[in-house]
Amino acid sequence: MRRRKNDYPNKQPNLCEEDEEKQEKKSPDSSKNVFAICLGFRMLNALLIQTYFNPDEHWQALEVAHRIAFAYGHLTWEWEKGIRSYLHPMVFALFYKLLVLLGLDMPWFMMKAPRLLQSIFSAVGDLYLYKLSLVLFGGGVAKWALFSQLANWFMFFCFNRTLSNSLETVLTLVGLYYWPSMRSSSNNVPPGSRKWGLALAALACAIRPTSAITWVYVGLVELYLTHERLRFIFLELIPIGIVVLGLMCLLDRLMHGSWVLVPLNFLKFNFLSSGGDYYGTHKWHWYFTQGFSVMLFSFAPFCFAGIIKSRCWKLSGLILWVLGIYSILGHKEFRFVLPVLPISLIFSGYSLAALEECDSPNGEKKRSCIYKNWPSKKQLAILFLLATNIPMALYMSLVHQRGTEDVMNYLSKEAMKENVKSILFLMPCHATPYYSTLHCNLPMRFLDCSPSEERGIPDESDRFMMDPVGFAVDFARNWSCPSHIVMFDSEEKQLRKFLVSHSFREVRRFFHAHFKVDRDLQASVVVYAMTGT
Repeated sequence: MRRRKNDYPNKQPNLCEEDEEKQEKKSPDSSKNVFAICLGFRMLNALLIQTYFNPDEHWQALEVAHRIAFAYGHLTWEWEKGIRSYLHPMVFALFYKLLVLLGLDMPWFMMKAPRLLQSIFSAVGDLYLYKLSLVLFGGGVAKWALFSQLANWFMFFCFNRTLSNSLETVLTLVGLYYWPSMRSSSNNVPPGSRKWGLALAALACAIRPTSAITWVYVGLVELYLTHERLRFIFLELIPIGIVVLGLMCLLDRLMHGSWVLVPLNFLKFNFLSSGGDYYGTHKWHWYFTQGFSVMLFSFAPFCFAGIIKSRCWKLSGLILWVLGIYSILGHKEFRFVLPVLPISLIFSGYSLAALEECDSPNGEKKRSCIYKNWPSKKQLAILFLLATNIPMALYMSLVHQRGTEDVMNYLSKEAMKENVKSILFLMPCHATPYYSTLHCNLPMRFLDCSPSEERGIPDESDRFMMDPVGFAVDFARNWSCPSHIVMFDSEEKQLRKFLVSHSFREVRRFFHAHFKVDRDLQASVVVYAMTGT
C-alpha cells in the first residue's frame, strides 16, 4: 500500500510503526480480557441506573419496540411525520420477542433487560476505545483511556441508556478504529478496513442522521490523505451508502406502510425549519461553556493537556468540528455530543500516561528521599478523578429524578394484581416511561405536547402547567374517569381539593429530586386512586 501524505508525525512517546504492529499482534488475548472487564462493569452499571434522564430513552426506542413486539404502545408525532427510522427500535423489538420465547417478559425484567442489552453494546464501545487508543498511542495510553472512559460520571450515567445516541456512540468508536485516516500510520491497516469503517458510518447515520456531522469530517480527511480517491468515492462510499440506505428504506416502508425517506424528513424538520427549537434553545456557546464542560467534569484539564501534548490534531479537530457544528443549531442537549466524549477521554488517558511516565523509575526526575513516601502525581490525579466522579455518577444514576421510574414500576405491579383499571398523567408530557414499563394493555392518557403548525399556541401540557386547576376542571367535563392519577407534588398541592371532590385519595408518594431542573422543584411523584379502587 502506498504511504499517505501528512500522516501523524511520530511524536507519540514510545510508539513507532513497529510498536504499533506489535501491539496489534498482541491484542487478541488482551482484547478478550478488556471486553470481559468492560462487560462486567457495564452490566453492573446498567443495574445501577434507576433514574429518568431523557424521554427519548423510552418514547423513541422502547415504547416503539414494545408496540412492534406486543401490538400495543404509543407512537409520538415524530413517527406520524416520518422523521424517525424503525432501525433502532427494531433491535429492542427483537430482544422483546426473545424474552417472550424464554418466558422472561415480566415487569421487573422488562424494565432492566433493555439496559442490560445496551450494556453489551457499551462494552463493545469501551473495547474499541481501548483498541483505538492502542493503535494511536500504545498500551500505556490505552489503559488510562479506558480508565477515563469507565470513571467518567456522564459515561456511567448515560452510555447504558437505550438512547439512539448511545448506539451511535458505539458505532462511532468502532468505525473510527477502522478508518485509515484516523490512524497514526496507514501502513499497517488491514485490507478492507476502510469498507468496514464506511459501513459502520452509514449505519450510524441511518440510526441518527445527525451522525453525518462526524462522518463528513472523517470522510474529508480520508479524501485528502488517500491516493485512491476515485476508488474511495465510486467503489466504496457510494455503493456502501446505497446498500445501507436501501435496507433502511425497505424496513421503514414495511413499518410505516409507505415509502419514507427518514434522513430527508429529519433534515427538513430539524435544520431547514428549525423544528427542534420548539423544545427550547440555548446560546451558541452552550456546549463549550456548560454542556460539554459538565460532561467532561473533572477530566477537562487532563483532556486539554492531552490534546496539547499528543499533538494529534486530526482527532482533536473532530471534537472541535462536532461541537462547532452543533453549536450552530438552536436546540441543544447533552446527549447530542455524546459520541465525541469518549474521544476526549482518550486525551485524558494520554495525560495520565504522561504522569505515569514521569513518576516511573526511568522518568526524567527522581524524587528525593524526603518525598518518596508521598503520593505521586499520578496517584493524586487518580484519587481526584475518582473522588469527583464516583459520587456524581451514583447520585445521578440512583437518586436524581428517580420518582418517575419508581412510579411506573409500582403501577406495573399493581396492574398485575388487577388493582389498576386506567391511568391519567397530569404532568408535563413524556415525564414518565409508558407501556414499555407498565407492560399491561390498559387505558392510559398523558397530556399532549405535539408541535403545532401555528407558532405561539400552547399545547395541552403547557396549558396544564399554566393553570393546573382550571385545566383539570375543563378536562374532567369530558373524561372517562381514571382509576389512578399521577402528578408531581408541585401541581398536586394545587389540585388536592379538586381530587378529593372527585373521590380520589393519595395512595403512594415517591421521592423524585432534591433540586429543580427545567421548571419548579418536582420533589416527589404522587399517585391518587379512586376511592374504592
